[in-house]
Amino acid sequence: MRRRACLPAAALLLASAGCGLTSGSPMVDDVKPGTIGRGEPLEGADLRVVSKEFTEQLVLGAIMGIAFEAAGAEVLDRTGIQGSVGTRAAVENGDADATYEYTGTAWITYLGNSKPIPDPRQQWEAVKKADAGNGLTWLEPAPMNNTYALAMNRANYEKYGTKTLSEVAELSKSDPGAVTLCAEGEFANRADGLPGLEKAYGMDIPARNTTQMDTGIIYTQTAKGVCTYGEVFTTDGRIKSMNLVVMEDDKKFFPNYNAAPMVRTATLKKWPAIASVLDPVTEALTNDVAQTLNAKVDVDGEDPHQVALDWMKEKGFVKEG
Repeated sequence: MRRRACLPAAALLLASAGCGLTSGSPMVDDVKPGTIGRGEPLEGADLRVVSKEFTEQLVLGAIMGIAFEAAGAEVLDRTGIQGSVGTRAAVENGDADATYEYTGTAWITYLGNSKPIPDPRQQWEAVKKADAGNGLTWLEPAPMNNTYALAMNRANYEKYGTKTLSEVAELSKSDPGAVTLCAEGEFANRADGLPGLEKAYGMDIPARNTTQMDTGIIYTQTAKGVCTYGEVFTTDGRIKSMNLVVMEDDKKFFPNYNAAPMVRTATLKKWPAIASVLDPVTEALTNDVAQTLNAKVDVDGEDPHQVALDWMKEKGFVKEG
C-alpha cells in the first residue's frame, strides 16, 4: 500500500514541524453541491479530517473532506497519519473532527474485544454503542468490507472450481498438494489468520505448502499461479487489476471491517448536517468501488485526492464550483 510523506513546508503548521497531527493544509477544491450538501448546511464550519497513511484511507479521507467542502465547510486536511492508534486518538482528543474507520478495527483493536461479531450490522451497532461513552459517534456504515480473504488466479479457478472456503477445505483433504498458499508471516501465525481459519473450516495446509512473503508480492505470485491461493484484502485494487477470484468466507470466520464515518460527538452536535451529507456517499462505497479507486492509485499511479474528487463528480455528489 502506498504511504504518504510529510506535508510540504508551506502547509499550515499547528505545532512543531513534522508529519501527522503537527501539520495540516486547507482543502481548496472548487466544488459546489451536487446531490449532497444542497443549501450548504455546513457553511461556517471549520472541520478537520484525518485518515491513516495507506491508499484506501487517503482516498476515503479525501472523499469525506470534499463532501464537507461542497456543503459549505472550510476543511483542514490531516490525512496520512501513520497508524490506527494515532488516527483514532486525533478524533477522540479533539485534534480532528472525523475520519472513516473500520468496525472490526474499533471492536478488536480499540475496544479490546477478542471475538468479532459475525453479522456486519450487529458489529457496527455494537461499536456505535460502545463508543458513545468515548465521545465518538459512528454514522451509517458502508457496504465495503476491507477484511482478509483467499484468492486465486483465473486459470486455477477454472481448474479447481472452488468458490468458498469450505470448498477449499474439501480440496485440501481430497488433493492436499493442490492447496498451496502465499501469505504474510503475520497472517500465517495469528489466531485470526491461518491457524484460526484452518480450525474453523477443518482444513489442514501443511507448513511446506505455505510460503510467507510481503503483501505486494502475494498478489503477483498468486496471479502467476506460484501459489494456488493468496491471502488478500477484499478491497485491494490489485484483485480487479490482476483478475483474481476471491473465495467466499461462507462460515463468516474473518471479522467485518466495514468502513464508516467516526465523528467527534461534540462536532456532530454542533453540525448535525454532517450525517445527511455523508450518508449517501458512504452508502455508495462498495467493495467494487473501493477496488476500482484503490487500483487507480496503486496500479495506475494516480493521486489519491484526485481519484476521490473524480469519483465524487462522476457520481454527481458534487459539481464543479
